[in-house]
Amino acid sequence: MDILKILKRLDFTEYEAKAYLALLSSEQPLTGYAVAKNSGVPRSKIYETIESLLTRGDVIASPGDPPLYQAISAKELISSRKAEAEDNFSKAEKYLAELENESHDRDNIWNITGCDAICQKVTECLRSAEKRILLEIWAEDFYAVEDELKDAAKRGVQIIIVSYGELKADYAVVYQHDMSDTITEEYGGRWIVLSIDGSQVLAGAVSLNEKSRAAWTMHSGLVMPITEVIVHDLYIAEIVKKHRDILEADFGKDLIELRHKFSVYPDNKKHYIE
Repeated sequence: MDILKILKRLDFTEYEAKAYLALLSSEQPLTGYAVAKNSGVPRSKIYETIESLLTRGDVIASPGDPPLYQAISAKELISSRKAEAEDNFSKAEKYLAELENESHDRDNIWNITGCDAICQKVTECLRSAEKRILLEIWAEDFYAVEDELKDAAKRGVQIIIVSYGELKADYAVVYQHDMSDTITEEYGGRWIVLSIDGSQVLAGAVSLNEKSRAAWTMHSGLVMPITEVIVHDLYIAEIVKKHRDILEADFGKDLIELRHKFSVYPDNKKHYIE
């Protein structure tokens, strides 16, 4: 049995393995000079080698002039390596599973049914935010996720909200939509649109109780246009704020004529929610 090869598999270099074996087989602690002599490790390398073993905990030292060194027992060494290997396997298993799931998520679109399930997924998304949250939401639904938004703000995440109805959030930039009541009536309900860091989005209807439906995805083919929908609403909010008089002169109060112009149905309502 080549014990040097086995120790190398346990993260020893050749010099470290030789020094450890020399100390393990000695009946008493050794000086660095004696370790070099008994192990065959060059004297120019022995103290560097011993220092590495000390740092890892494979060898202990007693102070003196010169200091004396002693190997931990074989049982302690194996127990330590087993614990370290199990920890590494556990961490690798978790990381690789997350990486695999994330890879699958990038290609999938997940359907979420029911208000509670949608709210839970929104919470997960908000907790994962690192840079920016873009959110379109009704005031009635806002307070269910407010704590997570506050926590994100504390982490330094930028939060921009388009609100339908009045809400207060001094930790975020809030644009209140001018036509909240009209839009709610046109669509026959409320929705939520969420973009996290430009890498994941959630969108759907949230006012149908258990029949509420939303979709969540990391698919770039959907993340980009859904994120840009929110961004363009922000563009419009800024433009209207600065040029309201001019725009309303052309398109009516709250730009209602513009909304009617692109309506599919004669009643000017949006029949997405049935």
